Amino acid sequence: MKSSHKELWFNVPTRRAFVNITPEVEQCLAESGVKEGLLLCNAMHITASVFINDDESGLHHDYEKWLEHLAPHEPVNQYRHNGYEDNADAHLKRQIMGREVVVAITGGKLHLGPWEQIFYGEFDGRRKKRVLVKIIGE
Repeated sequence: MKSSHKELWFNVPTRRAFVNITPEVEQCLAESGVKEGLLLCNAMHITASVFINDDESGLHHDYEKWLEHLAPHEPVNQYRHNGYEDNADAHLKRQIMGREVVVAITGGKLHLGPWEQIFYGEFDGRRKKRVLVKIIGE
């Protein structure tokens, strides 16, 4: 069995963003040489997320509005976590959107549904963060 890992680094210039990382993950898979197996992709920071969904701007807008409704950034004094930082909402948004995805690898390709793409969700950006891509298989 083969095993491979790579870290992808992101520095989103805004507080929040959704970045389609499917091409970068596919490149990691190609470099691994694995044809059949599993790929784990996870955010290594507690204010960021990795998730799968459609790459459609209306949906991204809806996510932004929904997440802000569930865990509004302001007023920052509504959260006990906010002391030296103002990112309590980012921790909650990450919890909602999830930490990682696992994708089957079939025939050397990500086995995704017709509209599925892999996204990096940033909820407290403006600094360098990483995503781990771990691949195992034959």
